[in-house]
Amino acid sequence: MINFRYHVVSLTAVFLALAIGLVVGTAALNGPVADSLKERVNGLSKDNQLMRQKVNDMQKELEMEEQFAAEIAQVVLPSKLTGRRVVLVTLPNKREHTEGVLKMLQTAGATLTGRVDLQDKFINPDNNSNLMELAVTAARPSAPASGLPGNGHGVETSSALLASVLLDRAGGTPVTEADRKAVLASYTNAGYLTTDAKVTGPAEAVVLVSGQPYVDKDSVKKDESVVKVAEQFDRAGAIVVAGTGSAGGNVVAVVRGDPVLSQTISTVDDANTTQGQLATSLALVQQVVEKKAGQYGVGDNAAALVPRMPQ
Repeated sequence: MINFRYHVVSLTAVFLALAIGLVVGTAALNGPVADSLKERVNGLSKDNQLMRQKVNDMQKELEMEEQFAAEIAQVVLPSKLTGRRVVLVTLPNKREHTEGVLKMLQTAGATLTGRVDLQDKFINPDNNSNLMELAVTAARPSAPASGLPGNGHGVETSSALLASVLLDRAGGTPVTEADRKAVLASYTNAGYLTTDAKVTGPAEAVVLVSGQPYVDKDSVKKDESVVKVAEQFDRAGAIVVAGTGSAGGNVVAVVRGDPVLSQTISTVDDANTTQGQLATSLALVQQVVEKKAGQYGVGDNAAALVPRMPQ
């Protein structure tokens, strides 16, 4: 009869044999396996070093291109916009490149009539009705509500009113300074916009600073509202959209995809770079001198990096 001690001895012998097998197998394979792993690690380390070097080289190249754009701007921009009155309007979706755009406009000699920063509240679809009502109550004798769009889109109606007081009016009675201040104050007091400098008068052109498309639950309606802003300022005067990217439904993408809007609205899709900021000013020169729109940058449907200057 097989007793318990026999089972213990048998199991011990089995595990001992397994242990000896593992030790012997490991010892036999240790050299080749270790060498192979070492070679793979060394190879991956070299690949990583090469990729890091490529990244560093690309970063350096980008910095040099930005420096070149900044230097060439000092050659090609001075006096190109001298005597031209420009208003800067910024949208809330990524406007960090506003200062760079402004600096290029100043280099070109543009006269800044003011800067208006539209707030998130202006684009929020929840405020559609309030913007419709405000456009009516904010209107003034020389900036009446009678000529504003009445299709129920608050952003469109309010944008039309703002465009009428910020840009030259083609024909008809000019907007008085008092009415211009009153309209802007109505929107400022309601939290729909801010102005970092006094608006000194009407402009003949506008640079609309924009960014990437919205990504929240109301993204479709907000992107639509941004396009409405551009459309209304386009109807009132020359316009360049200084944007970021050209896909996903942002205003640059929509304008370039529209055969009508792309004939009158200029876009720049890399205005977050020095090169794009240079292109923005050159596109504005093209707008006010040649009365011509163009699409510039590195994104989809761009005609060129920068506009070709008239001889």
